[in-house]
Amino acid sequence: MSDGSLEDTPTPDDTAAAPAPSNPAGEGDVTVVGTAHVSQESVTEVEDTLAEERPDIVAVELDEGRYRQMRGGTPDDLEPGDLLGGNTVFQFLAYWMLSYVQSRMGDRFDIEPGAEQLAAIETAEELGVGVALVDREIDTTIQRFWARLGLVAKFRMLGGLAFGVTDPRIAGVTFGLAAGLFLGPLIGVFGGSLGIGAGVLGVAATAALAAGVAGYLGVELVSAFGDALPGVRSSDDLLAGGLIGAGAAVFVAVSGVGVELVTGTLGGFPVTAVGSLSLGITAGVAVGTLAGVLVDALGVGLAEEADEELEEFDPAELTDGDVVSAMMEEFRAFSPGGAEALIDERDAYIAHNLVDLREAGYDVVAVVGAGHRAGVESYLEDPSGLPAMESLVGEADSGGVPWGKLIGFGITAAFVGFFVLLAMAGVRNTELLRLFAAWFLINGVFAAGLAKLAGARWRSAGVGGLVAWMTSVNPLLAPGWFTGYVELRHLTVNVSDVGTLNELLSDETRPLREIVADMLDVPLFRLIVVVAMTNVGSVIASVLFAAYVLPAFSASLDAGVAELMVRGARNSAELLWGAVA
Repeated sequence: MSDGSLEDTPTPDDTAAAPAPSNPAGEGDVTVVGTAHVSQESVTEVEDTLAEERPDIVAVELDEGRYRQMRGGTPDDLEPGDLLGGNTVFQFLAYWMLSYVQSRMGDRFDIEPGAEQLAAIETAEELGVGVALVDREIDTTIQRFWARLGLVAKFRMLGGLAFGVTDPRIAGVTFGLAAGLFLGPLIGVFGGSLGIGAGVLGVAATAALAAGVAGYLGVELVSAFGDALPGVRSSDDLLAGGLIGAGAAVFVAVSGVGVELVTGTLGGFPVTAVGSLSLGITAGVAVGTLAGVLVDALGVGLAEEADEELEEFDPAELTDGDVVSAMMEEFRAFSPGGAEALIDERDAYIAHNLVDLREAGYDVVAVVGAGHRAGVESYLEDPSGLPAMESLVGEADSGGVPWGKLIGFGITAAFVGFFVLLAMAGVRNTELLRLFAAWFLINGVFAAGLAKLAGARWRSAGVGGLVAWMTSVNPLLAPGWFTGYVELRHLTVNVSDVGTLNELLSDETRPLREIVADMLDVPLFRLIVVVAMTNVGSVIASVLFAAYVLPAFSASLDAGVAELMVRGARNSAELLWGAVA
C-alpha cells in the first residue's frame, strides 16, 4: 500500500480492490473537512459528516507507516542507512519536537492526537467504504522540512526543545560544559596575554584533580549510604558529588595545598592542558548555570501564564479559519522554508491524490488538518496550479552554498598539506610519525570515551575510536556512523520509540535522573546519543590537538611549525619549478 492508495479492510496488510465509483462516466466530488488533531469536537464532526455524505472513499491525512501504527500494527523498523545519514540526528530532534508538542496538547485535552483520523477510518469501515492514504511519507516531510529551515531557525528550534523538554538548569549546564570544552584550549593558547600564567594554570589543574577525586568519592558514598543519613537520599548522589567536588576545588584554590606536588609531578604541558581546560569548563558551566537559572526563574511566570492560556484555550479554535490563518502566518514568519515543506508542499501532495480520485469518478470526504484545508481546496478549485508531483517527493537541499562541505574539504586539504609541507621542510619521519600517533590517540580516546559514556558497547566505542583520526578530516564520514552501525547489531529501532520518549517526558512525578536513564534504554534515543557523543568527542579532540599538541610539537623542533611550513612550501615550489623547467 502506498500514499494515495485505497484500503477498505481492517488491517493494512490486506489490500482489497477499490470500490466502484459513483460516477464512472464523469467526475466525482470532494468534500474537505478541516480538523484539529487534538479535538473531540473534530472527531464528532468527522463521524457526522461521513454518516451524512456516505462517500465512496474516505481520504485521511496519513501515510502508510502512520496508518499501520495507528491501527495497532508493527511500526516500521528504521534502516541503518537512514538513521546514520549526515543530518539525521537533527531531523530526528525536529520530528521529536513536533511530536512532543502534539502529545502534550493531547494529554491536556485528554484525547489521543490524530483521534479524528482514526474515527474517519473506523467510520469508513462501518459504512463499508474505502480509505485512501493521501499524505506524503513522514520521513520525506521531515527531511525536506529540516533542509528548508534557516540556520537561525534550526538553533531556535533545538534550543526550544532543550529548554522546553528538560529542566532549563540542566540544559544550561550542558550547553555551558560544551562551550567550556572549546573555551579551555583558547585559554591555553592566548591565556598568557590575559594574565593567566603558569601559576594560575597550576592552581587550576590541582583544583580540577582534587574536584574530580572528591566528587567521585562523594557520588559513591551518597549512592551507597545516602538513605541512612538524615535529610539525604541516595538519588541525590550526583548533586552531592558536584557540591563536594566544588568545595574541594575552592579549598585548593584558596589554600594552595598540593599545587607544588601536582606541577612538579605532571610537568609543564599536562599542567597547561588540564589547567586551561578546567578554567574553560568552569567558566562555561558557571555562565550556563546562570543562564539556566534565569530561564527557569523567568519560565515560572511564563509556564503559569501558558498553563492559564491552555486552560482557557478551546480546541475548536484550531478549526476556525481566521485563527488558523493567523497561526500559519506566524509559522511562515518563523521559517518560510519550513512552512513550505510542512504545509504548502503537503497541501499540493494531498490535492494531487484527491484530484486523481475525483477524476476517477469517486465521491470523496477528505479529513485533513485545518491548516491544510484552504490550500487543498484552492488546488481542487484550480488543479492547473498544482506543482508537478516529482517536485514534492525525494530529498531536498537547502538551496544555498554548501558551506559545511566546503569547509570540510578545506580542512581535509589543510591536514594533508600540513604533513606534506613538514616533510618537504626536512622534518624527520620519526617526528612526523610521533605527531600522527598523537593525532590518532587523542581522537581515539575522546571519541571512544564519550561513546562509552553515552552507553555504547565496548566494541562499538572501540570501532568509533579506531576510525576517529580519519573521519576528523573527512567531511563525508563521521566516527559516530561507524559506532552506530556496530551498535545497531544489538538494537532494533522503529518510529514507535518517539512515542515512548514522549510518555517518559510527560511523567512529572519521577526524578529527572530516572527519566533520563529510562530514555537511554529506548533504542532510538540511545543510538542517537551514542552517535552524537562519538562525533562530539572527535571534534573536541581535534580542537585539543591544535591547541595543545601542536605547540608542544613545535617546541621540540629546531624551528616553529609556521616557519617550517613556509620552508616546506618554498622547497616544494623549487622542486616543481625544477621539474617544469
